Amino acid sequence: MIFGMMFLGMLLLATPVSAEKGVQHVVGIVTAIDQKRIEVKTPNRSVPVSVTLTKTVRFKNKNNPALTNPPDIGDRVIIEATKDNKKLVATIVYYSAIRPVPSAPQ
Repeated sequence: MIFGMMFLGMLLLATPVSAEKGVQHVVGIVTAIDQKRIEVKTPNRSVPVSVTLTKTVRFKNKNNPALTNPPDIGDRVIIEATKDNKKLVATIVYYSAIRPVPSAPQ
């Protein structure tokens, strides 16, 4: 019984580390955005985190998955990024708009 509980605990602790190797997450609110970068105010830092945007970045709106537009200032984001020469480079930007998003016409 004890061995089973220890094995289950080790399995739960090991899974997230191996599944996300090399990926960093930036969570917070967008303070600035343009075609080349996005700045995010995180709860842990007093200055915004700057993340580089490339042409291959994907934007995913939680409220309307069909939209591929970038977030606006004030939107909440979770950014999956990799580190490249000491810079964070976004691969996917998940966001939730602060204002209602119009639904697609039917």
